[in-house]
Amino acid sequence: MEDDSEQSSWAYLPDVCLRHVFHWLDDRDRSRAVLVCRKWSCAMDSGSLWRCRTITFYGQPSRARTLEFQSALWYTKKFGKYLKHLEIKLSNPYNTPFIKKFQVIMRGLLSHLGKCNSHLVSLSIKYLELDCLIWKNVVRTQFIKNLAAFLKRMSNQLDYLNLKGARITLEEGCELLNSLSSLANRSFISEINIEDFFSLHLSVYSSALFHQTMSKFHRLTVLTFNYNCISDELLDILREHSSHSLCTLNIKCHIHDPHGQVVSGMSWANLAKRAPKLNVNFFFERVMKHDHLARILLVEIPVRSISLRSCYFSDPDWTMRPTLTNLLPAYWHGLQKLTLELNNDHELLDNELLQLILSCKRLLFLKVWAFLSVSFMERLLQNRAERKCILTTIKVRIYTAQDDSTEEEQLLADIYRKFKYLIDSELNYFVITYPMV
Repeated sequence: MEDDSEQSSWAYLPDVCLRHVFHWLDDRDRSRAVLVCRKWSCAMDSGSLWRCRTITFYGQPSRARTLEFQSALWYTKKFGKYLKHLEIKLSNPYNTPFIKKFQVIMRGLLSHLGKCNSHLVSLSIKYLELDCLIWKNVVRTQFIKNLAAFLKRMSNQLDYLNLKGARITLEEGCELLNSLSSLANRSFISEINIEDFFSLHLSVYSSALFHQTMSKFHRLTVLTFNYNCISDELLDILREHSSHSLCTLNIKCHIHDPHGQVVSGMSWANLAKRAPKLNVNFFFERVMKHDHLARILLVEIPVRSISLRSCYFSDPDWTMRPTLTNLLPAYWHGLQKLTLELNNDHELLDNELLQLILSCKRLLFLKVWAFLSVSFMERLLQNRAERKCILTTIKVRIYTAQDDSTEEEQLLADIYRKFKYLIDSELNYFVITYPMV
């Protein structure tokens, strides 16, 4: 009798509730659920359950992963007409036959979606790394051709495209981007991620082909790319075509990408004036020398976030002090997020860093991995308690050259107890010591 009652309650559960439950199931559990009864099977056909899909191609699949992948691919084809958000992941590809298989499957998948889908607004295919040797020329050329054809078909509906880490030539990259505007010679896509999209060492900023391609985008709100694309010409193009919508530029500057071009502060000022909502986020990877940074971090840029990472590399030719005292304070009125990951074993920066934090009146997020004294944390928290800064997130890894950091850890524990009332009520707080020996 209890089983009948339980079965009855599930039988009368509204479809909207069933769909909410099914939303949290993976493909394997969904395939089992459709066998329970006709009502469940019909509920599983609801388009709302199939609007988002992630497919991961594993380079060295186990049997379980192979079945999981086949299931995901089958469901994508079966319910592809409902898709709004599609993410393709390529995990650890290891040889040419696997890449060939990936290319063939993607050709079929993209062809099917191109014919049946009219709802797709978001596409992400990250870290293709098409410059790797396992991508033979014929396979690579065919994949780019298939992807370009798909983007052309979807160009009037796609709103978001992420091709981060594609690593392709300038001509191939512009071919793919031009596919988004091929129907009307202009594109109204709003968000593009082309970080590490082009191969290393390319001076994209000097390419007329790239400038011509970017001039076709007329409604960009978020653009994520590398500094080797930045030029006065590009900033003028963004000002002319997307200033009414542009909100965010995410710019990565890597040591191996060309970044010695001269960009005018006037070009930045003109863009900022025409795009009043614009915020710029910089991510520096091993670009630490003051003269390099000074050429890039111009005072006219509306900077909201800066990340400087040395990635454990130590270079006696650079010091961080002039950057903290001369460059970054120029953004005191707008900087909200600061990340510093430094191997500064040759200089102590406690005073300079604290003064920078106190000068940035809108700074909310602080992440620092560096050689600091433990007393820095006490001084920072004291200033926060006195409302001299408005930080809400503090994440600090204090590097130490000693094997035994017991004494520093005890001091940090004492500091936590002293400011426990503040930390527990107002801060996202994480501070540890980290031996660097």
